[in-house]
Amino acid sequence: MSESSEPREPDFVDRALHSFDHVLDLFHDKVLRPLLLAGRAIAFGFIIVLAVLVLLTVLVIAVVRLLNVYCFAGREWLSYLVLGGLCLIGGFVLWRRRRPASIEK
Repeated sequence: MSESSEPREPDFVDRALHSFDHVLDLFHDKVLRPLLLAGRAIAFGFIIVLAVLVLLTVLVIAVVRLLNVYCFAGREWLSYLVLGGLCLIGGFVLWRRRRPASIEK
């Protein structure tokens, strides 16, 4: 049992595994991480869009019911007229605030 205190040089298997591990790290950093981030952004964006759509639908239903019960009992058409007018005014405001697309040469 003779142990030498000299550091030995890594053999072929150690170098090959180190190189393989380095290549996998590079592949993960350059390819997989951006794909995972993009997929995560798309998934969260989809969830947010669906949540906003549900909330807007619930809000419109609530406004129509509140108008039907408290403001225009028995005259649903007035509730729809008020809600349509609010949407029309909101559309005019957004249309007024728009900016023309810049034409680049």
